[in-house]
Amino acid sequence: MVCQKPRIVWAAQALAGLALLAHAVHGALNLNGGKPAPVFDQWIYDGLMLSAAVLCLVRAVWWPHARASWLVFSGALFLWAAGDITWTVLAAGGEPPYPSLADAFYLGFYVAAYAGLVLLLRARGLGLSIWMDGVIASTAAAAIGAAVLFEVVLDATGGTPAEIVTNLAYPLGDILLFALVVGAFAMAGWRPSRQWAIIGAGLIAMSVADGIYLFQVSAGSYVEGSILDSLWPASALLLALAAWQRPSPARPIDLEGRPVLIVPILLGAVGVGVLAYDHFVELNDLAAGLAVATLLGVVARTALTFRENQRLLARTRGQAVSDELTGLGNRRRLLADLESALDEGAGRSLLLLFDLDGFKGYNDTYGHPVGDALLARLGRALEEAVGEEGRSYRLGGDEFCVLAPVPDARAGALIDACVQALTERSEGFAVGTSFGAAFLPEEGPTPSEALRTADRRLYAQKQERRLERGRQPEDVLLRAMYEREPRLREHARYVSALALAVGSRVGLAGSELAELARAAELHDIGKLAVPDAILYKPGQLDTEEQRFIRNHSSIGERILAASPVLAPVSRLVRATHERWDGQGYPDGLAGGEIPAGARIIAVCDAFVAMVSPRPHQSPLRFEAALAELRRCAGTQFDPSVVDAFLAVAAEQPELLHERAHPGHLTPS
Repeated sequence: MVCQKPRIVWAAQALAGLALLAHAVHGALNLNGGKPAPVFDQWIYDGLMLSAAVLCLVRAVWWPHARASWLVFSGALFLWAAGDITWTVLAAGGEPPYPSLADAFYLGFYVAAYAGLVLLLRARGLGLSIWMDGVIASTAAAAIGAAVLFEVVLDATGGTPAEIVTNLAYPLGDILLFALVVGAFAMAGWRPSRQWAIIGAGLIAMSVADGIYLFQVSAGSYVEGSILDSLWPASALLLALAAWQRPSPARPIDLEGRPVLIVPILLGAVGVGVLAYDHFVELNDLAAGLAVATLLGVVARTALTFRENQRLLARTRGQAVSDELTGLGNRRRLLADLESALDEGAGRSLLLLFDLDGFKGYNDTYGHPVGDALLARLGRALEEAVGEEGRSYRLGGDEFCVLAPVPDARAGALIDACVQALTERSEGFAVGTSFGAAFLPEEGPTPSEALRTADRRLYAQKQERRLERGRQPEDVLLRAMYEREPRLREHARYVSALALAVGSRVGLAGSELAELARAAELHDIGKLAVPDAILYKPGQLDTEEQRFIRNHSSIGERILAASPVLAPVSRLVRATHERWDGQGYPDGLAGGEIPAGARIIAVCDAFVAMVSPRPHQSPLRFEAALAELRRCAGTQFDPSVVDAFLAVAAEQPELLHERAHPGHLTPS
């Protein structure tokens, strides 16, 4: 985390700003009449350069972020300040030699500044393509600088070899520094942060000052102590100011579409322009060489872009058909492979769908990261079990799939191997799997039908296991009820069989249908709390007895709700005596407020009650019971459920006859 800027730094920056303003005003107004002014030209000037170096050094020590970069920058500024101080000392003794120790310090500044810039750029963790953009931008900017500034100095330079080399080193250093700044801006997507904007402003100000100085020196018009001299301490202070900027998070750089193409195209056009200009007005070899380097960089960048796009396309294709967690194929891959497997002449294949048993409890107990790790292990185990025989998939959640072209003789072995691969047990947990299988193409001529067949069989196996696990509390309660009243055994089974048929008719399936069957079998469980004197009274019940009887559905709910396995069934049992018109009990629900399963049980229970002997009523004939259901549709019963019941009675009369109490259900 970045620390707060110390107050002494605020004060130092403010003081340096005031001193720079005084220096600039003095130079702009020419208050010394063109004569040297030691206070401004030496003391204030050199003091500003030193203060910039010190501020950078303090920042590197105070803040850990990018510390190496700002240590190098502080070294660069100290070299610059050392060059100014050395020049002042040498000039005080008369005409200083050229080149001198001061030039070595000045040129050392460029090297350190380059290193500081590169270190800052490396801290951003940019990719190769972004570095390539920076290199191309740098060479293009350097080509322009060499064609303009270097050309002027080259024409005006002369003297000893050392003097010529020194004269050319300064414009070359400025050109490279300017080029690096342009390259850094290109690498930032031409949207630099505040820190980089200030760095760029400082280095460009220095390059501009150097350029103007070289032009004026070559033309013999440079005047010491002018406002131009203020640009150098200003650029140094800008670097110190940038050092104390809070680093902003690197903004994502768009590598797709137009930005990828526009940088190489525009910079390539710069290189072509420099070479075209060289054709009409001969430039120096450095400018022409940098222009050629720019074009070569554009070619390399284009090749890199093509390669990156190819890799991105391959990765995108892989991700589109692969599960991220396990690396297995996903649903899209499965559908494509099913299409291939169902092509004419492709041979016989086995489709297996798996759904893990016990994984939800494992995930809830140990957490999602551990659950994901288990899925990844099981996915690898499944892939190894299938081997070269076929392909395995993860369809999401805890669902896996296998598609393999195997003969019937190998199907059992493959299924056993896959089930074993998707099973993991240890102390405290057990994760297994249920499965559904379909042979292609005979059991699934299309991908959707194949998946539907396997899914239906998977669910049937899962439901069967779930019912097996949940039957124990249900069996205990039923046994207690049948011990109390043996005749309820046939009644409960009869109502349950009819409810299943009607429920299937109205579109219930899966867990809804299973809950309906269990609720139909247990709908009278509350009668365990009803006294025998009321339950078997031969005559009509009085008001108090009716109130007692009406409590049996809510009592049944409380009994069933005590078992977590039977809790979903308890809601249906409570509502089995509600009426469509809202006149039922215990809650007075009406219409769609009554659960669908309870509406079905109400019709089936009423029918069975009407055709069975009771203490206070003789059984009705088959036709009379059906007529009574029609009459009460819309008042006591849901009309759509009555219609479904009548349809079942017409289509499956054997269901009613076989279950009817002997002698009390006579067919028409």
